Amino acid sequence: MTTATGGLADERVDALVNTLGRLATEGREVVLVSSGAIAAGLAPLGLTRRPRDLATQQAAASVGQGLLIGRYAAAFARHGLTVGQVLLTVDDVTRRAHYRNAYRTLRKLLDLHAVPIVNENDTVATEEIRFGDNDRLAALVAALVHADLLVLLSDVDALWTGDPTRPHATRITEVRDEKDLAGITIGGAGRSGVGTGGMVTKVEAARIATGFGIPVVLTAADLAAPALAGEPVGTLFHPQRQRPAARLFWLAHATSPRGRLHLDPGAVAAVVGRRKSLLPAGITAVDGTFTAGDPVDLVDTAGAPVARGLVNYDAVELPGLLGRSTSELAAALGPAYEREVVHRDDLVLL
Repeated sequence: MTTATGGLADERVDALVNTLGRLATEGREVVLVSSGAIAAGLAPLGLTRRPRDLATQQAAASVGQGLLIGRYAAAFARHGLTVGQVLLTVDDVTRRAHYRNAYRTLRKLLDLHAVPIVNENDTVATEEIRFGDNDRLAALVAALVHADLLVLLSDVDALWTGDPTRPHATRITEVRDEKDLAGITIGGAGRSGVGTGGMVTKVEAARIATGFGIPVVLTAADLAAPALAGEPVGTLFHPQRQRPAARLFWLAHATSPRGRLHLDPGAVAAVVGRRKSLLPAGITAVDGTFTAGDPVDLVDTAGAPVARGLVNYDAVELPGLLGRSTSELAAALGPAYEREVVHRDDLVLL
C-alpha cells in the first residue's frame, strides 16, 4: 500500500478498496489488516528510509496512521461505507479483559456495517509487545473474529518453490500439510524496502491461520478480487484442524514469554495430562523478570516448554511460595495467596 520511498500508493489503495467495497456492500463481513502507517509517515517527516530505532518508528507511525486511515476513509466513502480504525498491541489481546474488549469492538463495527481497519499500534508498541509483522497480525485477527477466509496479499502471485524470476522455480497451487512445503526456498524481506513482511512471514501467517481452522489464499494484490471470488488463483493453504479457543490461540502464537516456571513431574502430569491449574507446590524454580498478568512458559524437568500461561504473581513473589500448598500459604500469608500461579483458563498447551 506504500511506495518504495514511503507515502501511500493511491492507485493500489483504490484498487483494493474497490474490491473490498463491493464485497461489503453485498453484505459480506470484511476486516482489513493494513500495513503502511510507518511508511506513510516517512515523507512528511523528511525521512528517506525506514528508521531502525523504535522511537523514530513510533514518531513516523503517529504521523502515518492518520494519513493512512484518512485515505481509507475517503476511498470507502465512495462505496457508502464507514471505516473504523482498530490499533492493537499483543497486550490488547492476550489479557482476558483486553481480549474481550478487542473482540467486542470488532464485532460491533461489523454489526454496524462498518469496515474495521486493523494495524499494529506502532506509536506505543515496545519490542516486548509487538506482533512483528502485519502478516502475523492478520492471521491472529482472523482467529479473533472467527474468519471464514484469510487472504494474504503480496507482490508475487503465489508461493513458488524458489525465486519466481528463476527459470526452474515452479508455482505451488495448494498446501495441505508441511510435506508440501518441503524443499521450498523462501526469500526474506519484501521488495519495497519500507515494509516488514516477506514470503517467510506470509507462510508463517498461513501456518497460524490454518492451525485455527481458517483456509488461506496467498496471492498478489492485483488478484484480490478473483481470490475473494473463489477463483483458482494464488496458493490455497488448507485448514489443518478444528478451531481451538480463540484467546488461548492468541496466547500461544502472539505472545513472547517474559519468564519460565520449572515444574516437577507431578505438576507436568497435572497441567498437561489432566488440564489442571498450576499451583505453587509443583514449581521448583523461576526464571525471568515478570509481573502478574504477563505470559510465562511452563517447562518440564528437561527445560522443554510444555505450556504457556498468564501468571498471577510477580517474579519476586514466587520464590517464597515454591513447593508450598495453597492452604499452607493462606494460613501463613493470608487468603490472597490461596490462588493458582497460573489458572487453567489462562493456560495453553504447547
